[in-house]
Amino acid sequence: MADLSQEEWTKQLEADDNAVVLDVRTQDEIDLGMIPNAIHIDIFKGQGFISEVEELDKTKNYYVYCKSGNRSGQACTIMNQLEIENAYNLLGGFNEWQGEVTHNQ
Repeated sequence: MADLSQEEWTKQLEADDNAVVLDVRTQDEIDLGMIPNAIHIDIFKGQGFISEVEELDKTKNYYVYCKSGNRSGQACTIMNQLEIENAYNLLGGFNEWQGEVTHNQ
């Protein structure tokens, strides 16, 4: 796992053609907006989170975020334990996100 600043995370993501953005927030938080093209797996699902992560392509690079960077850091640790080697935590999370935001209708 690597903790990346907003700038590092964005720069690395833009240059990565094997990237997947993963949002681990709750549905209520998702309703406030999310980073475009992110997939959503709520870390509070417990075993459900682990089950969904186990189904992910382990060859991809995962750029993980939550509201502040705490839960996404935990998610990256879990992902590493599940043999996903490349998980990058967004420090400051969605609270400090300066990039594009999309809203599900």
